Amino acid sequence: MSPKHSLNDWLRWAAPHLFILVAAFVVLVADASAEDGSSTKPRRPNIVVLLADDLRWDAVGFMGNSVVQTPNLDALAKQGVVFENTFCTTSICATSRASLITGQYASRHGIWTFQANLSGPAFANTYPALLRDAGYRTGFVGKWGVGDQMPAKQFDYWAGFPGQGRYFARQGGKNAQLSKEHLHEITSRQIGDFFDGCSEDQPFCLQVSFKAAHAQDGEPDEYPFEPRYESLYEDIEITPPTTATEEHYARLPEFLQKSEGRRRWKPRFSTPELYQKHVKDYYRLVTGMDRVIGELVGDLRDRGWLEETLIVFTSDNGYYLGDYGLADKWFMHEPSIRLPLLVVDPSLPATRRGTRVTEAMALNIDIAPTVLDAAGLKPPSEMQGKSLLPIARGDETELRDEFFYEHRFEHAGIPKTEGVRGRKWKYVRYLVEPEPVEELFDLDADPLEERNLAGDEKYREVLTQYRQRCEQLRKEVR
Repeated sequence: MSPKHSLNDWLRWAAPHLFILVAAFVVLVADASAEDGSSTKPRRPNIVVLLADDLRWDAVGFMGNSVVQTPNLDALAKQGVVFENTFCTTSICATSRASLITGQYASRHGIWTFQANLSGPAFANTYPALLRDAGYRTGFVGKWGVGDQMPAKQFDYWAGFPGQGRYFARQGGKNAQLSKEHLHEITSRQIGDFFDGCSEDQPFCLQVSFKAAHAQDGEPDEYPFEPRYESLYEDIEITPPTTATEEHYARLPEFLQKSEGRRRWKPRFSTPELYQKHVKDYYRLVTGMDRVIGELVGDLRDRGWLEETLIVFTSDNGYYLGDYGLADKWFMHEPSIRLPLLVVDPSLPATRRGTRVTEAMALNIDIAPTVLDAAGLKPPSEMQGKSLLPIARGDETELRDEFFYEHRFEHAGIPKTEGVRGRKWKYVRYLVEPEPVEELFDLDADPLEERNLAGDEKYREVLTQYRQRCEQLRKEVR
């Protein structure tokens, strides 16, 4: 073009060619990225969700237990974020597991029995289904626990089992013998099978749902551990919880004293000898589970996937180990509703890794939105939980100050319960006849819940406030 031409003449000439010039530039940049192995779109992370069964919040090393051996979980915690105030919204296996995959309160997902199944539309809004729709390879290993129909076809890899399962399977007919292979060994092998089917071209999501440390209720050996751990904890005297006394039991409402929790306490914890045996066996199961987790992490490392995998570890509910003269879970005491939780986020730079502890109040319904958030997906409006990633990444410091607890499982020995667990106050409402029984605890002054203030005139205003708050939250979660 001649220097005599004006700027307007030049622009008229360049305009028709501008799109071609820009497109050529984009192609050159893309080619250069391909040559050096980089990409303009980062690969979505792999996701592993590890779910323990009946594991109370303080039964792992990274939550402060100095007796139980969980070296692999403790090592993971050093790379992630520990949520020290984590709770389930309903403390029972089936309901809590449904809450974990749906991100919903039981009042919304409706799983109140062991036979109830999620409907097709309901399952379509769970995190495994949404990730699969988004191109993830999905797998499930272990105890399914939600209904009696196994959703095997809804996963790319399925190694789940119905019901409670067994640590040592029964083999044969009338004179059945127990298998010598422990469930932990089977679980580890199935995890490897899932990884063998994965590829670099597709992100994956695997949920491993352990049976440990759930008891085999009513059997002579309620916590069958692997023989390799026979001598583990043998020379240790485990100190019972402060509240595992007859005085604490005597303070319970009469219906709790006669509850299923007390019935199960008797064969497990009613003598010092029974207590030592069963808690040690419980810990041995926890250590066995920890070993499987260590093998999983090692497999991820060997395959070169560890640094691109989000790992979440938690439990479905808490567990009484003799606290208040009770066993199992269900009720609203801290040992029953509080959970361990750690999140290892591969997106964090190395300079921000290391054990970080947050006091943010997390719930089991937060797992599903967290997993979807990690995959770059927006949780559906049906989910009631919140993503934990802003907390894990240090972008936020708080999730909530309180939550609604509900337990409407039908059982003659398990009274229905609802309440509000706040930072300072806990309000409990047992839905018994002829009229509900209330409890109010100041958790700052009374963290062991030893003094019920519901009948104290000085706290009438607080009690009224929490009655109203309980009513309000009940309506909101539905």
